[in-house]
Amino acid sequence: MLCKAVFIDIDDTLLDYIPCCREAFDAAMQEIRAMHHTDLTEDELFAIFFSISGRLFSEAKHGLHTVAEVMELYPQEFVDTIGYPDTSVEPFKQAFRANWGKTHTLVPGAKETLQALKQKGYRLFAASNSFGHLQRSRLQYAGLLPYFEDTYISMDIGYDKPDIRFYQEALRRCQLSPDEVVMVGDSMTTDILGAINAGLKAIYFNRRPQDTPSTADSNTTEYQEIQSLDLLVKIL
Repeated sequence: MLCKAVFIDIDDTLLDYIPCCREAFDAAMQEIRAMHHTDLTEDELFAIFFSISGRLFSEAKHGLHTVAEVMELYPQEFVDTIGYPDTSVEPFKQAFRANWGKTHTLVPGAKETLQALKQKGYRLFAASNSFGHLQRSRLQYAGLLPYFEDTYISMDIGYDKPDIRFYQEALRRCQLSPDEVVMVGDSMTTDILGAINAGLKAIYFNRRPQDTPSTADSNTTEYQEIQSLDLLVKIL
């Protein structure tokens, strides 16, 4: 695959989303636990939270919400679901975000893959849907930020993946054409189909093959697939 640069997603591509989410959630719960009693265990509370946030982010991928809207919706819905008072929404939200910016559990092979791609001469750019300052903080904690020439994060760019305008703006900033860039990510909707629609090459990082998207979600053969990051270096 001939290209000059790699756009690479962050969550569940470089940083392991579930343990990062649990770490930030547990810290946020410590902020609001004294406000109200619940008989639910930490695992039960996290399962509720993860289900709510997962559904809302999935809806965002299909254009029902913006990522910014989801960031406001899931704390409120979680607090409502577990029966905590509305006064706990803002403390929970702020604590979760503050601790999210420190989470940095790596996907196996993440740092080694970036090192190898850099050594091969590729220009590297992070491409993620979230708050820019939080994602850059996490990359910094993980020791990955120095590998990137720039970071393209939806809240900074002004558009969420898979909006074609996200990719167009990212290309404008790095002054590259679509055929010079490959997008690597774990989401068929936001990373793969979004990139293909913008004219980029795409590599689907399928970390969980049992969750392979349905034909309705992945009605294209215009991408390559890997199940571990070390294979990325062999393809590029």
